This record gives sequence, C-alpha cells and structure tokens, in this order.
Amino acid sequence: MDLSSEKKQRILSKYKFHDVAIEELQKIHRIYPGMKPYTGTYTFSDSTQKDLLKLIGNLPVKYEGRSYNFPIQLWLLDSFPFTPPICFLRPTANMVIREGKHVDARGRLFLPGLHNWDFPKSTVVGLLTEMVAKFEEDPPLSAKTTGENKDPHELLAFVSNLNITEGGSSNHGKKKVSVIGGGDLGMATVMSILSKCQVDKLVLVDVADSSTKGGSTDLETFSLPKVEVSRDMLASANSMVVVVTANSWSSEQSYASVVQTNVDLYRGIIPNLARLSPNAVMLIASQPVDIMAHVAWRQSGLPPTRVIGAGCNLDSERLSHVLDINLNTHKQAWVIGELSDNKVPVMSTSGLSSSVPEIATASSSTKPLLDRAFEMMKNRGQRSWSVGLSIADITNSVLTDKMKVHSVSTLAQGWGGIGTEVFLSLPCIMGSNGSTRLAGVSLGQEEDTKVRDSVTSLSNLMGQLKI
Repeated sequence: MDLSSEKKQRILSKYKFHDVAIEELQKIHRIYPGMKPYTGTYTFSDSTQKDLLKLIGNLPVKYEGRSYNFPIQLWLLDSFPFTPPICFLRPTANMVIREGKHVDARGRLFLPGLHNWDFPKSTVVGLLTEMVAKFEEDPPLSAKTTGENKDPHELLAFVSNLNITEGGSSNHGKKKVSVIGGGDLGMATVMSILSKCQVDKLVLVDVADSSTKGGSTDLETFSLPKVEVSRDMLASANSMVVVVTANSWSSEQSYASVVQTNVDLYRGIIPNLARLSPNAVMLIASQPVDIMAHVAWRQSGLPPTRVIGAGCNLDSERLSHVLDINLNTHKQAWVIGELSDNKVPVMSTSGLSSSVPEIATASSSTKPLLDRAFEMMKNRGQRSWSVGLSIADITNSVLTDKMKVHSVSTLAQGWGGIGTEVFLSLPCIMGSNGSTRLAGVSLGQEEDTKVRDSVTSLSNLMGQLKI
C-alpha cells in the first residue's frame, strides 16, 4: 500500500496510534489490494472538519450467479484502528441506493461489525468480509429503471467520484416523535420532550393492555399544540424516534414471570412499531430496561444501532454535573453497566466540549474522584420526571443529529471482551442514525467484576424468557 506521499505522511503523523494504523493498512492491502488510500477532508455533523485518510475501492460480490463490484469508501478516524471506520457506498448518477437494514438513504453503512467494534478482535479485513456477506444477501444498489433498462438488480461496476460527508441531509422528513404508554413516565416524557426538543408532531399512544395507561386524558382535555393522543398504533407511523414507556406488571411470584408479562406485552407492540417506522430510533424505558431493550431489539428486527434503552443516561448526566460543578474537573463521565447496584462510573480523556471523546483507562488518580462523585449522587433515585428529562435529552440528540455521547443500553457483545449477547449501558455517540459505541477499555478489577456479574445475571434471565 502506497503511503509515501508527503500529504499522506503528514496526515498519518497525526493519528494517535500511528504505528498500529500503518500495520493495519498493510494487512488490508494484502487481503484487499483494490482498496487504495487517499487523503480527504471529512465533515462531521457539527460542521467541524478534519483531514483524514480514506480507503476507496470496489468490493467483489456475487449475486444470483453473477459477479459485481460494489464501490465503497471507508473514512479512517485519527483514533483508527481502535475506532471503526465510517463507511459509505459511492453510487453514480444512474444508480440508486436501496435503503434497508444496513444502509440509509445517503449510502452510509450500518453493520453489526461496526456497532460491536472492539480492536484487535475487530479489523477492517473482517469488516469487508462481513460487507460481502451482507451485500450477497441484500444488494444495496440497483440501476435506475428506464425504458432501456428495466433490471432493478443491475449493479454498479466502477468507482464514482462522488463526495459524501457526514453532514448531508437526513431522509427522515418531519421531526415526529411517538411515546408509547400513557402512565406517569409517559406523561413526564411527553412534557419533557415538548420543553427540550423542537418537534413537528408528538404522538402519545395509550396502550390498552398496559398497566400504565390512563395518563392521556388531560392532554386531550387541554389540546396541547403539536400533540396528538391516540389509542391506535397507526398514529406512530413515520416517527424519527419511538419511545416505549409501557409496562404490564402481573401478580406472578417469580421475577422471571413478572418480566415475562412485559415481554408478552411487547410482542404485540414492538413488531408493529418497527413496521410503521422502519427508520426510527427506538428508545426503550420500560423496566427492567436492559432486558426490555434486548427484547425489543430481538422482536423488532431493527439493527442494534437503532434500538437502545434509556439505561444509565440519567446517572451519567448527574455524574458529569457533580464532577463539573462540585469537583471542578470539567471532564465528561458516564455510568456504565446494568441499571442496578452493579453499575460503575468511567471518565473521558477529554473535556466536556470535545466532539470525539474517549474513555480513559482505569487509573489510581481517576478512581478516587469518581468514587467521591458517585457517593455524592446517592439517594437521588429515578423519579418519573427525572427519567423523562433524560429521555428528552437522548431524543434531542437524535432529532438534531447532535452526535453527543450518552450512556444508553445497547448491544454490548464484543465490547471490552464481552462475548455474550447482552444489553448494557455503554457510552454511545447518538445521532439521527442511532448509536455508535465508543471503543472499549480495560476496567479496574472491582469494576470489571461488577460488569461481568451483570452479564451473567442478565444472560440467565434472558434464557428464562419466551421472546
């Protein structure tokens, strides 16, 4: 791989893991020699720009007995290979992107390998192999249908010069949010979203079978602007964000049986919500949130980037506030793990204003500070209005494509060596396309034990449920 040009060397010199990055680029070249390195300026969602390396080339794919070349572009962030590349298709003017589970209208790719990125287990070579497999199942490009060309599966065979940046327009249309569940939390969520977010329409769906129903009467009485109250799931169609607060608690004796009633409620809700708003970010606030986010992901068929739980976001915002105001650290921090006594605090390596923060590894200097801040947060609890404000904060990041880091419950498999399919709160960059996890780090022994215990207990509970 030719990296000898002065401009490439200049940009590479700014990469935080310079030697490791070069070694990875050489590995890519040996397996995929058609992927060539170029330099370019990447535009982030907040309009900031950065000079980066990008890989451009054709990915050979077989579909229905024929061979095609899919043109792709991989932007390598300056923390590569410890953070995943940002991946795009590069269609020509006579081609159309076929939106689906793994690609949006701009051609940006969302794959499990990107969401679960954990170097050195995760590599670009492995990612390209995954792309080939996904493209063979469901080709993401087709030719525009004309009188002379009516084959919708005729695929692109050469590279275009189209420039795609992260700051492009989203294909979500109006800023519509739906809240499913009309109890105290549903009402708190509605009022918080109205206060914090600029929405074109806010729908509250009072689920008939939910034990939290009945909170919508006064919303109908006072006719709030932009708010629609409905008992029909169809009213949620084409939402950018769908918040699920519904719970259905039974009088069963065992905890697993109690949770099962919520799972059964979800079975009649989640698939319909996903069908009506296939491009939405689904934000789960039902309890237990880590389990119900996992269940919602399984039942929805949506990619893991688009199904999250409110998780430890409230605790994380409180922790950052305590550290900033009371302890004067000016560092962003998050609470990660299970929403239980096993949750643990971690701190960012950068300040509150950083656009791409990273998690600091455990150290003797940060642990006492985090422990002190954690102690100051005790006994605050999670009241409906507090959780509602937290949900509104996450919702705002999606609606505005803010790319803010929230600690939300997400698929944790592959993060920090977690091999089990389980949902835990982890720091994730949230935008209009959903969540992208920050890279995993080594935790201290005490914190790592808590996380591992949560993985075991959550996995055991999931194994007892009929999803």
